[in-house]
Amino acid sequence: MKKFLNSVDTVLTESLDGFVAAHSDILALGDEHKFVRRKALKPGKVALISGGGSGHEPLHGGLVGHGMLDAACPGQVFTSPTPDQMLAAVQAVDTGAGCLFIVKNYEGDVMNFDMAAEMSEGVLQVVTNDDVAVENSSYTTGRRGVAGTLVVEKIVGAAAEQGMALPELKALGDRVNGATRSMGVALTSCTVPAAGRPTFEIGDNEMEFGVGIHGEPGRRRDALKSADAIAEEVCAAIVGDLGERAKGPALLFVNGFGGTPSMELYLMYNSARKIFERSGVRVIRSLVGSYVTSLDMAGCSITLTMLDNEMTVLWDAPVHTAALRWGM
Repeated sequence: MKKFLNSVDTVLTESLDGFVAAHSDILALGDEHKFVRRKALKPGKVALISGGGSGHEPLHGGLVGHGMLDAACPGQVFTSPTPDQMLAAVQAVDTGAGCLFIVKNYEGDVMNFDMAAEMSEGVLQVVTNDDVAVENSSYTTGRRGVAGTLVVEKIVGAAAEQGMALPELKALGDRVNGATRSMGVALTSCTVPAAGRPTFEIGDNEMEFGVGIHGEPGRRRDALKSADAIAEEVCAAIVGDLGERAKGPALLFVNGFGGTPSMELYLMYNSARKIFERSGVRVIRSLVGSYVTSLDMAGCSITLTMLDNEMTVLWDAPVHTAALRWGM
């Protein structure tokens, strides 16, 4: 294993120290590294809080800022944050209008955010479950929440910035999640620093189709195919799952897993866009880049969100975070 490390035990805290120092104009670090929060809070605004295991950067800390999250709680690598982290975040960023938790559908995340919500007042939750690859696995109860979580955080974050109330924000988040589908393909494994070796073995001429963002298995192991053939199968699974909803305006998000260059991600975007538009999808908004990663894994996911007018306007609304910035 070759990684830039001082110690496996300090990799997360040292990374958080560097991250917040690099973005000190917009971010502050919570006590004991429990959370990252917006430096300037907006009184009377519903606070959005998310989080999860580290190793998926820039999700979630990189999405804290104007127009998105108010706080993010980082767990250890691929490990859920603890309820006391979420409670500390609530106390730090709730300015009186309540809090909305945005939670990826993994057992540990759901359990710990549930516990924190039960111990807090004025907290509602949106659970994301956009992954069409696997209905059930040991990592989840039902479908996994993956790259579509970013889409939920952006659209709901914009609505919160504009003053939408907590119940309406939850309804909006559920609606965006319901309009979003994703699937990923891995070309290599990731290497968790504490393990020091790849999470799974995969041949030079193989790919894992439908992989999760922790390296958990997907639909099957398969021979490596052309980019067009990979995109064809992923897009067909997404369109098939959406059914008749897969018509009209949409956001296409091609996300890298951490070890795939932009040139390849844009090539996959080109393939996916053509395939979706042949099926009646009209891509009107796009995002390409490594935003929901799996450490150093080579591969990507494709996310499609069917848009209505409100969702489109909220996607376009100004955002200023470490990872996403436009319209400011």
